Amino acid sequence: MSAPAKTTTRRSWLGLLIPALLVFAVLIALGTWQIEREAWKEGLIAAMTERLAAPPAALPPPATWPRLDPARDEYRRVTFTATFDHGKEAVIYAAASVFRPDVSGPGYWIFTPARLLDGGFVIVNRGFVPEARKDAASRTAGQIAGAVEIVGVMRWPDARHWFSPVDDPLHNMWFTRDPLAIAAAKGLNRGLGPVAPFYVEQEAPVPPGGLPQPGKLVVQLRNEHLQYAVTWYGLALVLVVVFVAWARSSGRARPT
Repeated sequence: MSAPAKTTTRRSWLGLLIPALLVFAVLIALGTWQIEREAWKEGLIAAMTERLAAPPAALPPPATWPRLDPARDEYRRVTFTATFDHGKEAVIYAAASVFRPDVSGPGYWIFTPARLLDGGFVIVNRGFVPEARKDAASRTAGQIAGAVEIVGVMRWPDARHWFSPVDDPLHNMWFTRDPLAIAAAKGLNRGLGPVAPFYVEQEAPVPPGGLPQPGKLVVQLRNEHLQYAVTWYGLALVLVVVFVAWARSSGRARPT
């Protein structure tokens, strides 16, 4: 009379075998994805470290801008001579930046169009200003006039997400670092010359009065993907152990 009970028990754990295998496959896939992400992150950190340590090179000429590739050219240090158009500066809310550990507290990035000597514009992130110094009238000493030699790092626009705050060009308040959007709002695309698809994080010169506050980018990217991979693989192992133990105990079960 015990055979039907054993058969029922066997069917019970066999019925859970396929869902368990699916969960196991998902856990293994997540762990493998994290291993791949770790390799990608290590490559990114190595490339950024190498580029940020290199001496600045001449800014690519406007004719080459359409052919630039962020994967190849972002975080390259460049130098060029240009004239700031302070009347068209954009104020961008400064969230915490892993690349600028020297910046803290509420404040803003000052993005200013810089006209190149041979034509065209590059939007330059001149640096950080505290919240109380948002108004350009409070930092007139830093509004450098005339041609200036700029050293900085090429960066590409922030990705826009569905949860990104909406920019307010009418009140000159921005939340996304997007040089082409800023250029369009400031009228730089009205036959005044090409606008770079990238912007430049200014390192030098430091303006009189120290504001906006430029600075060097520092590579401080978190790389915890190996820990995540171990976690997913560990959960997969736990699943196997628990399922095998449960299946064996179910097979030894006796009806009462």
